[in-house]
Amino acid sequence: MYTLDPRYDYIKPDLIVIDEKISYKHEISRYIRSSRGKPILFKNVVLPSGDLSRYPVIANLAGSREIIARYLGVEVDRLAYYMMDAYKSPSKPRVTAPDEYIILEPNLDILPIAEHYPGEAGRYITASIVIAEDPEYGLNASYHRMLQLSRDKLVARVVPRHLHLYIERGVKDVAICIGNTPEILVAAAMSPPLGVSEMDIANSLKPIKLVDFDGVIGAPSEIVLVGRFTGERHREGPFVDVTGTYDIVRMEPVIKVEKMYIKENAFYHDILPADQEHKILMGYSRVPSILDALLDVGIDVKDIYLTPGGASWLHCIIKIRKTSEDDPKKAIDAAFKAHRSLKMVIVVDEDIDIYDWESVEWALATRVQPDRDVYIYRNVKGSSLDPSADQVTRLTSKWGIDATIPDPSRKRDFMRVV
Repeated sequence: MYTLDPRYDYIKPDLIVIDEKISYKHEISRYIRSSRGKPILFKNVVLPSGDLSRYPVIANLAGSREIIARYLGVEVDRLAYYMMDAYKSPSKPRVTAPDEYIILEPNLDILPIAEHYPGEAGRYITASIVIAEDPEYGLNASYHRMLQLSRDKLVARVVPRHLHLYIERGVKDVAICIGNTPEILVAAAMSPPLGVSEMDIANSLKPIKLVDFDGVIGAPSEIVLVGRFTGERHREGPFVDVTGTYDIVRMEPVIKVEKMYIKENAFYHDILPADQEHKILMGYSRVPSILDALLDVGIDVKDIYLTPGGASWLHCIIKIRKTSEDDPKKAIDAAFKAHRSLKMVIVVDEDIDIYDWESVEWALATRVQPDRDVYIYRNVKGSSLDPSADQVTRLTSKWGIDATIPDPSRKRDFMRVV
């Protein structure tokens, strides 16, 4: 009988356990989707070979704000501020030896790597956090989806950011870390400035110990693949990304797996693309930097929500206590600057429930005049995940909406009767 390590006790109150045999191909996806963000454990996953995987699959380790807050021991309404404090005050974790691990020769076929959607290129590792070390800039940790090519080769989508720079500077050896607790999952999804390690942010969220895998530093994950960028490139995609649409096919770098470090009682973490955990990790991990930017320009922020309808990436609702008529426009500008992939920002007053679209829509209907309160930003950089943007230049248009009460002297006229 499989028993979770005690550090994952935080998911037990909500855990869904699936005992029957489930195929790696599409069936896992259907069950994860139906779980609605609750942690789910698959005990018997059928591999492409027809054999049962020796490693169970878990999804939704960070499937909601409530689960993350429970793990970190903070109230949900303080989670954004707690994450922002860690983002601004990183601290160095200790490094230990890989004593808990069994070392295996490369064989990706034994891992229950899922094929998530029809039309995708194949079996994708989706919860893979790549940790790389540059002599000048230190450790970088970031998510990179990985398509299995063979028993020992993967092709990784590497966006032109820090890991891309590390590769250009000659870094080849990396640790691919699968199966992590929320402080690592959340921190690796943040985008701090170059030279600030996401693992230092994780250590400030909750103390961690990194692991030295024979000269390659990784997280204390369930499964760690130590690999090397070969210099080759291979077609990557199609892949369903966070918007629920197919990302384009690109030529991306190949990684050769040289060793597999796996814990005795390991599980494999799968993130279903475009589902709740994917959106929480991508979107909510941007909240601290947006919050920091808003506070920096003097906004009294009450809450921030990257909406599921905007793929938790493109649309943002900000609740403020307005102290000046300039506050909504300042908030919109600051949010776009802090998270450049945003396409729409709506600013509302304290009485609006930003997690209830009907409440937000009511504010749009009763407090907004489009010719006065809608701000259009043309030909600016957006997200490559938005299929309506230029896929080469990423140029797009954006809009900000001031849905706050327009005339403080008439506040009573704009309040909903309770």
